[in-house]
Amino acid sequence: EYRAFGQATAALVRVKETPERTPTMMAEAIDTNRKLWNVLAADCSAPENQLPLTLRGQIISLAMWVARYSREVLRDGADIEPLIDINRTMMEGLATR
Repeated sequence: EYRAFGQATAALVRVKETPERTPTMMAEAIDTNRKLWNVLAADCSAPENQLPLTLRGQIISLAMWVARYSREVLRDGADIEPLIDINRTMMEGLATR
């Protein structure tokens, strides 16, 4: 999980730091990140998931926010930084496990 977040976050950071980024570059980074969050949400929805129910709900809520905000980034040009921030926060949490 930590590595997956690291890869998705690195792609988002590359997009942010590349002035001549292409729409394809942006879409691919956003899509990779959304897929990661979708996998987490699906895993948290599984009855056999061992995480506390409250934490599972919070992760699902974050995944829903990521999906909504990602659309804003792609459609309206919203800042990509909040997606990077939430991923880094997740990585910090995973690192302490």
